Amino acid sequence: MKSARAKTPRKPTVKKGSQTNLKDPVGVYCRVRPLGFPDQECCIEVINNTTVQLHTPEGYRLNRNGDYKETQYSFKQVFGTHTTQKELFDVVANPLVNDLIHGKNGLLFTYGVTGSGKTHTMTGSPGEGGLLPRCLDMIFNSIGSFQAKRYVFKSNDRNSMDIQCEVDALLERQKREAMPNPKTSSSKRQVDPEFADMITVQEFCKAEEVDEDSVYGVFVSYIEIYNNYIYDLLEEVPFDPIKPKPPQSKLLREDKNHNMYVAGCTEVEVKSTEEAFEVFWRGQKKRRIANTHLNRESSRSHSVFNIKLVQAPLDADGDNVLQEKEQITISQLSLVDLAGSERTNRTRAEGNRLREAGNINQSLMTLRTCMDVLRENQMYGTNKMVPYRDSKLTHLFKNYFDGEGKVRMIVCVNPKAEDYEENLQVMRFAEVTQEVEVARPVDKAICGLTPGRRYRNQPRGPVGNEPLVTDVVLQSFPPLPSCEILDINDEQTLPRLIEALEKRHNLRQMMIDEFNKQSNAFKALLQEFDNAVLSKENHMQGKLNEKEKMISGQKLEIERLEKKNKTLEYKIEILEKTTTIYEEDKRNLQQELETQNQKLQRQFSDKRRLEARLQGMVTETTMKWEKECERRVAAKQLEMQNKLWVKDEKLKQLKAIVTEPKTEKPERPSRERDREKVTQRSVSPSPVPLLFQPDQNAPPIRLRHRRSRSAGDRWVDHKPASNMQTETVMQPHVPHAITVSVANEKALAKCEKYMLTHQELASDGEIETKLIKGDIYKTRGGGQSVQFTDIETLKQESPNGRKRRSSTVAPAQPDGAESEWTDVETRCSVAVEMRAGSQLGPGYQHHAQPKRKKP
Repeated sequence: MKSARAKTPRKPTVKKGSQTNLKDPVGVYCRVRPLGFPDQECCIEVINNTTVQLHTPEGYRLNRNGDYKETQYSFKQVFGTHTTQKELFDVVANPLVNDLIHGKNGLLFTYGVTGSGKTHTMTGSPGEGGLLPRCLDMIFNSIGSFQAKRYVFKSNDRNSMDIQCEVDALLERQKREAMPNPKTSSSKRQVDPEFADMITVQEFCKAEEVDEDSVYGVFVSYIEIYNNYIYDLLEEVPFDPIKPKPPQSKLLREDKNHNMYVAGCTEVEVKSTEEAFEVFWRGQKKRRIANTHLNRESSRSHSVFNIKLVQAPLDADGDNVLQEKEQITISQLSLVDLAGSERTNRTRAEGNRLREAGNINQSLMTLRTCMDVLRENQMYGTNKMVPYRDSKLTHLFKNYFDGEGKVRMIVCVNPKAEDYEENLQVMRFAEVTQEVEVARPVDKAICGLTPGRRYRNQPRGPVGNEPLVTDVVLQSFPPLPSCEILDINDEQTLPRLIEALEKRHNLRQMMIDEFNKQSNAFKALLQEFDNAVLSKENHMQGKLNEKEKMISGQKLEIERLEKKNKTLEYKIEILEKTTTIYEEDKRNLQQELETQNQKLQRQFSDKRRLEARLQGMVTETTMKWEKECERRVAAKQLEMQNKLWVKDEKLKQLKAIVTEPKTEKPERPSRERDREKVTQRSVSPSPVPLLFQPDQNAPPIRLRHRRSRSAGDRWVDHKPASNMQTETVMQPHVPHAITVSVANEKALAKCEKYMLTHQELASDGEIETKLIKGDIYKTRGGGQSVQFTDIETLKQESPNGRKRRSSTVAPAQPDGAESEWTDVETRCSVAVEMRAGSQLGPGYQHHAQPKRKKP
């Protein structure tokens, strides 16, 4: 399609070799609807049978200077306002139906604005059937005498067909007829007067070269795509007046041939045009239509009517269908009536109508986008992904655009001026669509059976059409000459007549002789046949006599066997009675045995319960004594531990008393002097310069380290990064130690001892360092564990900030100064206890307990 003005120049098409010959462009046709009123303003003019021109109506000034813009568009063919439905069908739909009968798919859809005549083109009106009834009529006119019986073909849920034999098809027909509401056959059905005028087609149309050696079946389905959901219009849902069930949407699936189909869609087998159109009309009443500002009955959904033709060859005898599923050929013709495309502000839609219009425009926009991408891929050699999945409409028909059949589109336009802008968009979409090429479908292989199988075993023709023997004989005679005598002196007519009669007489005599010979020969053959029949009868009679003798002997044998059978039956009866007596005795003995077994079983159960009760009592007593022993052992351990702790505390107190230097008690300074002497101290004062450096000229004192009691072992010196280097005097020095900031398994594996340096702020504000020591043991799982054994406490004091007091309770200082711990009992009021066997986990555990007083 080409526009006359203001069109962007097209880039050169990329050639793809010989493959371009295997593609056909999408056939786009245009149909112009007649105006509603003769004096109505028109915006479309038909130039010729392939071109239309759009005029800008009054009020539409596209350019600033007020000039009108006229554009021409070309189609494959343009149908004017006086075009009949038959002319449109012959050009557009007839080739698609012909391809359908020959095993090829087809897609035909109508596109246009609401009120442009799409539904009229597809369905028709009373007295003027549309494309759909004409397609059905052509199909049944072509295959009417070659249709298979009902239910020979049976559809499944995988978009394919199964073949049933004649017996199974007959059984299914009888089962359907025996149902409470059997469907009337197409031959006895009365045509609904509501659509009777639509399917009454006066013109007889039939496809060419129909395969007579095949049988056909026609299946139809009808769906609608509403709000991007697929609904089956032929689905029979039981009506519930109390709680009506809404229709369920269907899903799209892909079959084994990668063709898209609607899963679970109802497919109805039809046998005539009337039956097929009745199915369509039943679904048409369920289709969603609504009253809008542009159309009284506007389609609010896309409708798809599928006609599926199933073809299968006859067997070699030409009597039955070949029972091979691989030989089935399935072709489909989809007739699509798209919903109208228009702006929502013109329809004045609100609520549901507005949402419907938005979904319609969205699906049509997706269709346009797919056409644009296909056109760009074919023209410029790109490989962009076509967005078929963005809409159910395009996703359903993606196979057609990928080369599964011919695609035809009828663009319906209303030439009134109000539809100018919508018609302009329709023309632009049609322009793009016509430039899309679709791969030509490949012809399917035909089975290699001999043609002419259907009429091979049938009579040549009806008896009434065969010529009579007398007619053949008369035609073999020579013709008689003219018997009219024109003159008295005519001497030629009679001799010619006599000669001709003599020839006829001689020929008749020869034929009589030949007939006598043949009759005599036939009599002789009949005599021979009678003799042969007589001899056969005599032979059969002899055979019958022999058989009768054999039968009489067999009868005597049967009588003897019957007598013997009676004797044996009597013996069997006696044996059965004896068996009954023995069985009764056996039953009594079995019952007695079962009674004894039950008694023994009860005794055994009682014994087992008694044993279980005794075992429970023993276990309970054992557990009770074990718990009591554990409690006593724990109490004893706690008692011994407390005693040991008391002894340790006494030793520590004695050691502190012995090692504490005895100095005279200084006098308490006055309150004013204390205020003057109190100075600000740092958090961690260093005691070394205060004790051993009284002046600046004194030499530096070398730090001394106390040798550890376990200096011979290898140590892990764990000093966290948060500790402060106080350089306390007499700090233990461990040679050859591995110093770490975080305890790790690698360091623990190399050493036998573990020491953790822990710093905390004491109650007097000085930093107190604790050296927590322990032994390293290897665990059963291959790791290491630490058992703490000792704690050393290192504490520094400032000489000018300490005063000893011998009183147990320090009075509160009125000036806020800190009180001092001077006596041993007060300083030793806090003890640290380490639990033996504690693991090296997140850290060690402190257990503070109040000091026990002496007894």
